[in-house]
Amino acid sequence: MKKLNFFVKLSLSRKLIMGFMLAIIIGTLILMLPIATTNEKGLDFLTALFTIASAICVTGLSVINVSKELNVFGQITLLMFIQLGGLGIMTFSSFIFMLIGKKITYEERELLKEERNVEDNGGIIGFLRKVILTVFTIEIIGAIFLTFSFAREMPLKKAIYFGIFHSISAFCNAGFSLFSQGLEGYSSNILMNVTVAYLIIIGGIGFTVINSIIDSVRHRRNKLDLTSKVAVTITTILTVIGMVFFFIFEYKNNGTIGNMSLGKKILASFFQSVTTRTAGFNTVPIGNLTESSTLMFCILMFVGASPGSTGGGIKTTTIGVIIFYVIGIIRKKEKVSIFNRRIGWEILNRAIVILVLAIAYVLTITLIILSIENLTFNQAIFEVVSAFGTVGLTLGVTPDLGVISRLLIIITMFIGRLGPMTFALAFGGTNEIEKISFPKENIIVG
Repeated sequence: MKKLNFFVKLSLSRKLIMGFMLAIIIGTLILMLPIATTNEKGLDFLTALFTIASAICVTGLSVINVSKELNVFGQITLLMFIQLGGLGIMTFSSFIFMLIGKKITYEERELLKEERNVEDNGGIIGFLRKVILTVFTIEIIGAIFLTFSFAREMPLKKAIYFGIFHSISAFCNAGFSLFSQGLEGYSSNILMNVTVAYLIIIGGIGFTVINSIIDSVRHRRNKLDLTSKVAVTITTILTVIGMVFFFIFEYKNNGTIGNMSLGKKILASFFQSVTTRTAGFNTVPIGNLTESSTLMFCILMFVGASPGSTGGGIKTTTIGVIIFYVIGIIRKKEKVSIFNRRIGWEILNRAIVILVLAIAYVLTITLIILSIENLTFNQAIFEVVSAFGTVGLTLGVTPDLGVISRLLIIITMFIGRLGPMTFALAFGGTNEIEKISFPKENIIVG
């Protein structure tokens, strides 16, 4: 009873963290079984832990070749945990409860609210039904289009399997592929590129935004809520900027798009801009990027997806609020406003805290890895930011990381998936009412 009371008293953030940790442990034990791999011994604990953590955190970083070292059972297990991580532990479990007729308790509604990043738990069950229906509909449509792409080069049965796997992996922004070289062999396949790109965009835009767009279309209203407007705006801006600069930086690089025709260069630039922010698929060799593209990729990965989505990073709305705040300061405005709506200081404070915590964490982990691994700064920070943004792109150093570095990357993927603020609230102090108000005094800055 004491253990049960201890769990009940835990904060929502800690319960959410414990749920993900439990799922990772279960997945690790399954993947360690010999029936999950192509060799008789199975995976060792750390390798299985890294792989499952990457799946649940929808990252895509891997220390093994999934297509060669996992058999069909192992790959399907991986796919199930990708779906679990994309939907969220509470969302997935609540869906199962609904199927068997179990009622969702108030506590479970609160956990769903926390996981889905919605403002209140009113109508959360209806919202959950919309999420599940939307996810499966989009993934099925994506699987059909991808099956058509793959069927040109492989038997239909295999094409269907590959179509389903890559559709779920793309929508959940996981980046896992059943091809050893990722999607490099499909760099000129327009149908595959467009399908995967839009699966990534929809999955990364967030369920709240998707729901807002669907309601707007259904009720024929040309009006989105502020979160949706900011998320869509920042996503569009980052996609266009990433595409243009990747095209410029890699135009003459024969190791990436230098030898492609103009149309293929544009297609590859669009795809990499979309996938870099959160998904981790690649149609060009990432290890051959110029230093300019490497830095730009780090920025895009750090920002990541939108709130309530399948991706990580500090989120598009966070960087959007900060950008509008900076613009307001430059214009000497007293209040922060976005699309003719005033933003409360508590939202701005939260955005700044998330940014500062994320930068501090990424730099600290990068410094530690640099001190224990024989890596360049570009390799180390790219790996850390990729893990934090749950992206999964790598400059080719993941399999060579030592035990400590792998554990640090696992923790980074975990924090990136749930968000730095969730961990800060889980392990920070309790709310205290300040009984003393100190005198105000200015300090010179800048």
